[in-house]
Amino acid sequence: MIEYTNLAVNHDGTIRGLKKKHVQMIAIGGTIGTGLFLGAGNSIAKTGPSILIVYAVLGAFFFMMMRGIGEMLYADPSQHTFVSFISKYVGAGAGYFAGWSYWIGLVFVAMAELTAVSTYVKFWFPNWQTWIIQIAFLFILTMINLIAVKLFGETEYWFAMIKIIAIVAMIVTGLFLIATGFKAPASGGHTVASFGNVFSNFTLFPNGASMFFAAFPMVFFAFQGMEFVGITTAETQNPREVLPKAINTIIFRILIFYLGAMIIIMSIINWHVIAKTPDESPFVMVFQLAGFKAAALVINFVVLTSAASALNSAIYSAGRHFYQLAEESDSKFMGNFREISSNGVPAKAIILTAVLVLLSPVINSIPQITSAFGFITSISSNMYIIVYAMTMYAHRKFRESSDFMPNGFVMPGYKWTSPLTLLFFAAIYVSLFFQSDSRMSAIGAIVFTIIFGYLSHRKFSSKVSTSTSTAS
Repeated sequence: MIEYTNLAVNHDGTIRGLKKKHVQMIAIGGTIGTGLFLGAGNSIAKTGPSILIVYAVLGAFFFMMMRGIGEMLYADPSQHTFVSFISKYVGAGAGYFAGWSYWIGLVFVAMAELTAVSTYVKFWFPNWQTWIIQIAFLFILTMINLIAVKLFGETEYWFAMIKIIAIVAMIVTGLFLIATGFKAPASGGHTVASFGNVFSNFTLFPNGASMFFAAFPMVFFAFQGMEFVGITTAETQNPREVLPKAINTIIFRILIFYLGAMIIIMSIINWHVIAKTPDESPFVMVFQLAGFKAAALVINFVVLTSAASALNSAIYSAGRHFYQLAEESDSKFMGNFREISSNGVPAKAIILTAVLVLLSPVINSIPQITSAFGFITSISSNMYIIVYAMTMYAHRKFRESSDFMPNGFVMPGYKWTSPLTLLFFAAIYVSLFFQSDSRMSAIGAIVFTIIFGYLSHRKFSSKVSTSTSTAS
């Protein structure tokens, strides 16, 4: 068995430049998305205090998924992406489909986040050209990814720190308001700050069962990207020491940063008041009630760094995924992307990703394509559910293989948690068909899966047939 603990450089030339503090903060940053700061109001509006149950259930299943991914990465920390395990344990065709699907999804995520970055910058500088903002941010973050993995780690460390400080500041402010019995003005519904506001006249379905279940996919996509911490494993110092700690603390981060923040918000402001303006950030509302007039400016800065962090992570992750695709491909074109630069990063794969993301300013400049871009982005988001489910199936096959380490970082309660997690992903996908705004993109993702899945299967089944006939 290879000992990965003290390796500074992988066999392929990538450098293990991420330290323990980087991985821990990347894990935290991956848990906290822009949706918490801006989308919390919309989530609360859907189903009131019972949104806490939605976050808790989804948090538990995402934790189980991460334990499954963590178990495989612990056994083989040299893998650059968790998707590579699909190729290894399910089949080359399945891995090809999942790898390309996930990479395409990452490119569209990067495009969407780049669009968001320009929107938040224009909050302060409305006269700046959108395309200039987008190209400038993309260039800076691409250079950060190209220079060294350690610089990427430092950048993500501080991006995550800003998000953590914002949430902790809101929680501390809220606790102070609760302790002093603060009474909100009319804009806050004259609510007297108290934890009792969350559970007073508690109803599971205050807006009906359909709205309660509609909150699940919304929160699911807020958690999307949590798996990113696993992608850093191949470039982490002491992976078998760092990975379990980073994954095991996910559940505590969800409890503190999501459930804790939601409880504080609904303790200070009546949730019915929040529901009247679902697009307004509850974080801004809490800080403004506390007398902090610059709250909107500060939260805009926080969501800007959050979007920049997501873009930075998408560039990093997409580069590693394309490198992995190149490694598994035998085409001459893909062979160009198997190189590792002298800085220990897959530079050509990162540059290709950045060039494709540059299409975002072009798309945003054509009014007729805007709706199509949103539709395609939704399809790519829905594809994540399918890739997650395939990853969990690969984990089941891993358990049956000789690679399984009974004394490794095993998934707790595997016999129950593994099938339940797979069923839960299926239920989330089915729920997309019951909402008008997600139904078409869910159908689009299925059409893509059928067509591309068939082509992927055919591509590799024909190779098997050819090799068999040659051998005979």
